[in-house]
Amino acid sequence: MTAMALPSRRVVHAGTDRSQAIQGWVLAMPAAMLLAVLVIAPLLIVFGMSFTDYSLAASHWAFIGLDNYTEIFRDRRAFGAVLHTAAYIAITVPLSVGLGLVLALLIQQRRTLRNVYEVVFFLPATSTFIAMAIVWQFLLHGRIGPINDWLVALGLGRVDFLTDPTTALATLAVIGAWQLVGQTTILTLAGLASVPTDIYEAAELDGMTRGWDRFLRVTMPMLAPTLLFVTVTTTITAFQVFDSVAALTQGGPAGSTETLLYKIYLEAYQYTNMGYAAALSVLFLVFIVVFSMIQILFADKRIHY
Repeated sequence: MTAMALPSRRVVHAGTDRSQAIQGWVLAMPAAMLLAVLVIAPLLIVFGMSFTDYSLAASHWAFIGLDNYTEIFRDRRAFGAVLHTAAYIAITVPLSVGLGLVLALLIQQRRTLRNVYEVVFFLPATSTFIAMAIVWQFLLHGRIGPINDWLVALGLGRVDFLTDPTTALATLAVIGAWQLVGQTTILTLAGLASVPTDIYEAAELDGMTRGWDRFLRVTMPMLAPTLLFVTVTTTITAFQVFDSVAALTQGGPAGSTETLLYKIYLEAYQYTNMGYAAALSVLFLVFIVVFSMIQILFADKRIHY
């Protein structure tokens, strides 16, 4: 009887597994279709368009191969946009991640009004930057701005933060760090909350009583996965800088703040050169993927999960 029952049990299990697999595909199908329509299909269209001379609203277009990509290497403004984006990232990411770590450590030590501090520092991430741009334009104005008044009161000269090519990009980077610091603070606070308290107790029993030692030997190693995630996401967000450029400088003065995403916008909607803009978009995506993978591979060897 036992020997006769084994094949039927296998058939039942196989039928059950097949039924569960079908149910899983059915449940995943709406999300997969949405992903294909909203993400994969546009990427394929942009990639295909990058090999054409298509212009916005044009009735005729032709396949031109790699001409758009070769044009990128001949375009000084495109090369400048890449350099400006890299400089923006080099300032914004360390500043926002470092300041977010400091603020998270300070907020974690608070016993009262902790939720108030979290909300206050997260407000820049929730505010509409186009509205805040009016405030920043007033604060940084070369003649009537309060920041310049403070500089004069300190005996320093006035600075044309947004109209001087030597300071405009750095100013936008600092504003970008201000906009991102709330997000990095909240994420770092979540990482600090996940560190077990018994590790600190064990470290104290081993004689690690100084706060700086505990921070370097306990907090930072335990917080490293969170900081890696924060750094990667902040880098991706910094790559996508557009609103501050469009609202405050429009790529000026003298093209000193023209970033890669703003360059794509100009080519696509100001000059209607959609094929060339598509090639720049592919380059933009490649940069994001490469930078993210470098960060992950470089840090993954030094992080213990």
